[in-house]
Amino acid sequence: MVDADQTFVIVGGGLAGAKAAETLRAEGFSGRVILICDERDHPYERPPLSKGYLLGKDERDSVFVQEPAWYARHDIELHLGQTVVAVDRAAKTVHYGDDGTHVRYDKLLLATGAEPRRLDIPGTDLAGVHHLRRLAHAERLKNVLTHLGRDNGHLVIAGAGWIGLEVAAAARSYGAEVTVVEPSATPLHGVLGPELGQLFTELHREHGVRFHFGARLTEIIGQDGMVLAARTDDGEEHPCHDVLAAIGAAPRVSLAEAAGLELADRAHGGGVIVDERLRTADPDIFAAGDVAAFPHALFGTRLRVEHWANALNGGPAAARAMLGRDVVHDRVPYFFSDQYDLGMEYSGWAPPGSYDQVVIRGDAGKREFIAFWVKEGRVLAGMNVNVWDVTDPIQALIRARTPVDTDALADPHVPLDTLVP
Repeated sequence: MVDADQTFVIVGGGLAGAKAAETLRAEGFSGRVILICDERDHPYERPPLSKGYLLGKDERDSVFVQEPAWYARHDIELHLGQTVVAVDRAAKTVHYGDDGTHVRYDKLLLATGAEPRRLDIPGTDLAGVHHLRRLAHAERLKNVLTHLGRDNGHLVIAGAGWIGLEVAAAARSYGAEVTVVEPSATPLHGVLGPELGQLFTELHREHGVRFHFGARLTEIIGQDGMVLAARTDDGEEHPCHDVLAAIGAAPRVSLAEAAGLELADRAHGGGVIVDERLRTADPDIFAAGDVAAFPHALFGTRLRVEHWANALNGGPAAARAMLGRDVVHDRVPYFFSDQYDLGMEYSGWAPPGSYDQVVIRGDAGKREFIAFWVKEGRVLAGMNVNVWDVTDPIQALIRARTPVDTDALADPHVPLDTLVP
């Protein structure tokens, strides 16, 4: 069968789905490409939602992966505001919309992403309770922060992960009061551990953010639909006008599960199980981006990575695999964050318990340094803070998987690339 007779369907209008469609055309695929998005906005990138766009530094149009006219020019059949309700693997059809519309596929890519976890407590139906995952969420939250800053209002954030901290920084830039409630002893405990989490505590406290560690929200108190306060499980009550739930995201796997595709367990982050080519057990169905749980040979485990770079690279990798190319998706996980005057990049994977020491190169007190998470001399992950153009050597050290001299690793006068075997 020639390309022109084939139909490739992509479910999901985020970065992974859009880059997969772009790659199919760039690789010369001449068949039908159908991209189905459950949002009415054209495919967009998510980092600006908690960074530049939320801060008011970037225009709305800057978030889109491609200008709207690009899809028609490249013969991409784009269906906006349409929800896929079922995948029939036997018939190889995708069913979407309210009218039972269906289309047959030769290859199918699931790029359904993730959705914010919800607070399972009283009061979450109040108008002042927010999440941040979609462009519409960011638009609403931007308006909320503007008003909170103008009226000396107070925002409570449940969760001190990346989204929680970036929104806290944005809220303070607008002048809003901010309290962050976090069950761990430091922010970002599951990613950075206590050694580096404290750095972010100090950064935000310097900018006026209050932390309430070792606690969880148990109730959001309101009246006439408005938020009045947030109560924690240690009995404290925080008067506030709005609450942001930033307690993580869950992969959107209901479509895959209903289709009988295998899912990863919670220990591996959930998600749709795929091989190194991002292919499911069904040879005609692939998954990429936040929803894909893929085996990573470098770390010897199955990972589900929610960050921007995984969508940026995973979408094209899946597209090439759909075309029969020889593909192995084994990029080193990477993400970045900007908070106040701190910029950072993180490469690798080093959850608490996986490393035996953290090596610091540079001046942590001035927040100009690189941190390395090391096990038996091998670099598992690295984070550069206000130090730039070092991602390549950091990732090379991670890929080398061989012990390095930790004294040299800590010495800023020793070029990083000389430590790579």
